[in-house]
Amino acid sequence: MTTDPEMIDVTVPPSGTGCVECDETGSWWVHLRRCAACGHIGCCDDSPNTHATKHWHETGHSVMQSFEPGEDWFWDFRNETAFDGPSLAAPTSHPESQAVPGPSDRLPADWMEILNGGGR
Repeated sequence: MTTDPEMIDVTVPPSGTGCVECDETGSWWVHLRRCAACGHIGCCDDSPNTHATKHWHETGHSVMQSFEPGEDWFWDFRNETAFDGPSLAAPTSHPESQAVPGPSDRLPADWMEILNGGGR
């Protein structure tokens, strides 16, 4: 698998410890993804708002890396392929103490039902 080197900048730190847009709106996420080009942290496609995918559509930055502790895989939205990539600037995940899904103080009581399609 060949990835355009312009899609990965190993020097850019992550934008924070949570999904940028969810933090701005008071929403919540399941898992986090980090843009390998600009460091933007967005929520995964299992999350209600799918901000990582929206970031790709808005910017053209197609390569994301998991921002979960213990995970270092990359994903290229263009060809829907997972791959191993270079080490990105630290930190490489949200804090291990951060709730998943989270943040815990913003999770609705029916979050599991929402994820199963019953209450978006």
